[in-house]
Amino acid sequence: MNSIDLNSDVGESFGRWSLGDDTAMFSSVSSANVACGFHAGDPSGIRKTCREAVAAGVTIGAHVGYRDLAGFGRRFLDIEPSDLADDVVYQIGALQALAAAEGGKVTYVKPHGGLYNAIVAHTAQAKAVVDAVRSVDPDLPILGLPGSEVLRLAEAAGLRAVTEAFADRAYNPDGTLVSRTLPGAVLHDLAEVTEHVLRIAADSTVRTIDGSLLKIRAESICVHGDSPGAVAMAAAVREALRAAGIGTAPFV
Repeated sequence: MNSIDLNSDVGESFGRWSLGDDTAMFSSVSSANVACGFHAGDPSGIRKTCREAVAAGVTIGAHVGYRDLAGFGRRFLDIEPSDLADDVVYQIGALQALAAAEGGKVTYVKPHGGLYNAIVAHTAQAKAVVDAVRSVDPDLPILGLPGSEVLRLAEAAGLRAVTEAFADRAYNPDGTLVSRTLPGAVLHDLAEVTEHVLRIAADSTVRTIDGSLLKIRAESICVHGDSPGAVAMAAAVREALRAAGIGTAPFV
């Protein structure tokens, strides 16, 4: 592998409440998953994030989620598929307008949090997301977990399905992410994170929570922008990849 995409969740501040340092993250990542106002973000902050992404040459993606500001979009919502599809269309459209106002363009879609985890196996919600993306622009790729239902349905619908791994998350032996409610779910040690990322990028494997090795293919690696020390982590990941002869570049 000569290069891999590094993505980060950004644009998640709301009003006077600030989360993450998007500007600093853009010096390390190649793609920005920009919040669309449902799980986080407000119009002014989202537009500012798009402006800074354009200035940094970072690709913009729509980070769509459940309509759940209070829960930061991390809770499962038992929502009707038709309503979910409309919510996803709405979010993509909002980000398209704000990005365009700053000379940018939305080039992919990545579901967020609870929705991301649900559509690994929840067929009805996965189909709603795929149908929504396809109705807006069938050229928009969907970023998701390898082996997930949403990527299977995306490919069946003629969309590009892009596989993703996480720099700072632990994995279960079945390839799903360890729940944030469990100890060890989020990785913080830089040495552990960089070793984890290099294993993914160079060997297409992850060491799971029980110590076993699991084959995993990823076109993009996520470094969460809201984690403590996220900026230093993203810089360390990019430098570790560079030292191993692996560059960073958008997947689109």
